[in-house]
Amino acid sequence: MSSTESLRVGIAGYGMVGKVRHQVIDEHPALRVVAVCDQSFAEPVVAEGGLRCWTTPEQLLAEELDVLFVSLPNYMNADVTIAGLEAGLHVFCEKPPGRDVADVVRVREVESRHAKQKLAYGFNHRYHDSVREALQLIQGGELGRIVNMRGVYGKSKMIRFDREHDWRTERALSGGGILLDQGIHMVDMMRLFAGEFVDVHSYVSNAYWKHDVEDNAYALMRTADGVVALLHSSATQWRHRFNLDITLAGGAIVLSGILSSTKSYGAETITVVWAGEEDGGDPREQTTRYNTDRSWREEVFDFAGAILEDRPPASGSSLDALKTMELVYRIYCADPQWAERWSLGTLPADVRE
Repeated sequence: MSSTESLRVGIAGYGMVGKVRHQVIDEHPALRVVAVCDQSFAEPVVAEGGLRCWTTPEQLLAEELDVLFVSLPNYMNADVTIAGLEAGLHVFCEKPPGRDVADVVRVREVESRHAKQKLAYGFNHRYHDSVREALQLIQGGELGRIVNMRGVYGKSKMIRFDREHDWRTERALSGGGILLDQGIHMVDMMRLFAGEFVDVHSYVSNAYWKHDVEDNAYALMRTADGVVALLHSSATQWRHRFNLDITLAGGAIVLSGILSSTKSYGAETITVVWAGEEDGGDPREQTTRYNTDRSWREEVFDFAGAILEDRPPASGSSLDALKTMELVYRIYCADPQWAERWSLGTLPADVRE
């Protein structure tokens, strides 16, 4: 690509997230959105500025594109990602990567045949400043090894308050409830900080909203080297909450609040605690507050850099997506009563066990 050329971008799914991606893509000098698609369009139109708006992904993929962003419902993500790869495009797909582990396996099989194309997934929380600083502190070793983690991520409802029905509550379309929809971010961060979990126990419930998918998931997990993690993913958290408390041998890191479009999770902060023998349980600590959410821009710019520099994306690979989806399904399957609700035959044996 010459210095005067731009990568032609199409966006499949032009809801709130697709439009946010469009805004950020416009900030990159080497990216240009030429077409979008969304089922909300009554018919194909050409919008202001020449943006071509289609009604289906098939119409969008008939365009001359270089890059495809997928911001679709869960049941479409894997198929459209595969179609983009087979069309010779670089693909960025939002989370979750599909409805289940089998969806991700299908994508990776196609990806393996298209090695020149870049594929990344939108595990956006990895690009938040608080999460990046926490990872840097952990990897730096100043506070020692991780002892345990406690995470809560919750909101007050599975679907928007202005709707009576949503595909997110139909398991055949969504693949799962609050854990797969929102809690997957916390699952992914716990993997990022502690590595892979080998022991998983859980309780999963849809007792409150009584949808076909869970409204609460509680998990107790342990890595091979003994890091224990407690996770609560909730759709009955009336005061929206994001909190991850990481205890280390020499102190602690507390992530609280997350900058989001709803602004309902409070200020995004990181508190670093330094434990001391003489602190009497009241150690020195320092809290940093972040006022700007740069995660969307950082994520898109990194993906563009992967394409332009012919390198792997810094985060959100298909292997990350697979490992995170496997852990989500381990949590589902660890509750025997909940596991009976699911068709587990398509899952790899090590996930079912």
